[in-house]
Amino acid sequence: MGEQIKKTVSILGCGWLGLPLAENLLERGYAVHGSTTTSHKLESLNSKGIHAFYVELTEQEVKGEVLPFLSEAKTLVIDIPPGLRKKPDSNFEVKIKRLIAKIELSSVEKVIFISSTSVFEDALDFPVYTENTIPNGKSNSAQQLLNVEKLLQSNSHFKTTIIRFGGLLGENRHPVKFLSGRQGISSGDAPVNLIQQKDCISLIERVLELDAFEEVFHGVYPSHPTKKEYYQEQAKNRNLELPVFEENSASLGKVISSTFTEKRLDFSFTCNI
Repeated sequence: MGEQIKKTVSILGCGWLGLPLAENLLERGYAVHGSTTTSHKLESLNSKGIHAFYVELTEQEVKGEVLPFLSEAKTLVIDIPPGLRKKPDSNFEVKIKRLIAKIELSSVEKVIFISSTSVFEDALDFPVYTENTIPNGKSNSAQQLLNVEKLLQSNSHFKTTIIRFGGLLGENRHPVKFLSGRQGISSGDAPVNLIQQKDCISLIERVLELDAFEEVFHGVYPSHPTKKEYYQEQAKNRNLELPVFEENSASLGKVISSTFTEKRLDFSFTCNI
């Protein structure tokens, strides 16, 4: 018998999440195409066994080797930040429209779009948002993410699954480092909605394993302590200066439920926040 043909997955954005995802998929027997916007990272990605391509989305065009990057792949994972914090005037929606035109020319049949729970509004009563809740985010960032979700979901050339992650945690990434020592932080009574990097990767892999497409999933650990208690405890554990929260102001927040995701994918969050 000949060698079994490997399934190819293309990962647009081999950064903080995309790179370890690519490495895990390689270990599981997938062939992986990975993209980067910095040409000096190509050699590093290739050395890990990732077939690397320079691909950069702009509002005018998709730069680089996008069609070779998409070739042979049946599944594309889109894991690129909208970049609206640094450039609030940039148009993420237009960039994805440019990308979609390229996907339509490729072999890609399934898309996983990494979105964010920021598509839901914070409120005084801490509403619970499920995977079936219609998003109500009003910010520019939320609106652009929602428009991109709809663009991908409505395209008949491929099937799209949306994964909305909460705040991302990992070995070298924790919000408490930025909050340490700050004064007058708002919404201390609001619940946190967080997820560890390893659970993010496991969730994406589970979608691939079960071929769970044309769905919406939430990636948020099912424990929601208040921001005040959570971040002060995390600061103590790291011997950092405690963040100080406002005491006499109303808190705005939300609870992101992942109950449907856990049931539908038979998935358990294993990494405590």
